[in-house]
Amino acid sequence: MRSDPTCVGRSGAYSSPMELNGAHVLVTGASRGIGAAMARRFAAAGANVSVAARSVDELQALAGDVKGTAFTVDLLDASAVDELVPRVESAVGPIDVLVNNAGLENSQWLRKETARSIRDVVRLNLEAPIVLTNAVLPGMLQRGRGHLVYTSSLAGTSGFPGMTVYSGTKGGINNFVSGLRLELRDSPLHITLVAPGPVDTRMWDVLEEADRFAPMLRRLNGLHLIPKKTPELVARRTVKAVTGDRRHVRMPRRLSVSFWLGESPRRISEVLLAKVPFDHGD
Repeated sequence: MRSDPTCVGRSGAYSSPMELNGAHVLVTGASRGIGAAMARRFAAAGANVSVAARSVDELQALAGDVKGTAFTVDLLDASAVDELVPRVESAVGPIDVLVNNAGLENSQWLRKETARSIRDVVRLNLEAPIVLTNAVLPGMLQRGRGHLVYTSSLAGTSGFPGMTVYSGTKGGINNFVSGLRLELRDSPLHITLVAPGPVDTRMWDVLEEADRFAPMLRRLNGLHLIPKKTPELVARRTVKAVTGDRRHVRMPRRLSVSFWLGESPRRISEVLLAKVPFDHGD
């Protein structure tokens, strides 16, 4: 069911929370881990799911599982990023929910990183979600319907040694979302920022297997601050946030104080600009 975009609520004219039954959801980085779990959870909620990633075999298998459509794409290729939204919408139809989940984690001291590795992390984690959002926004605004999801990280709230570039990109996503919320404040669109701590995926396995991270992980684990969660839990809470119009998915909950301290400057900006009108014209 399509919502009336003129419905008035706490932030001005906006649509009701997303009804996923029949909605078209695009999930990037969907071939494994959190992305694959999200694709399955959205499909279970009745959505028509398109999945995008580089891994052809895993992606095709997932698309078969969720009865969706696979789009093989390398999001490190700028032209492929530019073409993805038009390509998906031409083949399947307008995107109702864009899940920016594709990501690359570096696990090295900055002085030992290569320029290519740095650029890859920045392009995939920060540039690609911004460009994809730019591509999908006009259609969502015209239709008066849309939800944007961004997979960030606990590392977006605080930097960690050996994850300097990754933390920088996730902090960038957090601030990008903050600015975008203000731009879309009086629009029909909704945004959810997903910020998990350790998740039982290949990315986290790499960190645990690296000797250089052992002292840091021993300290944090000894304080019981970084319990490992499953991709399925992240996916379940993300879908619940989309259907319930929730701004954030944060875990572990025991680090709520850290999340709120990191969020407080953004909330202050929203309060200071609450009465400022924004021009949504051309």
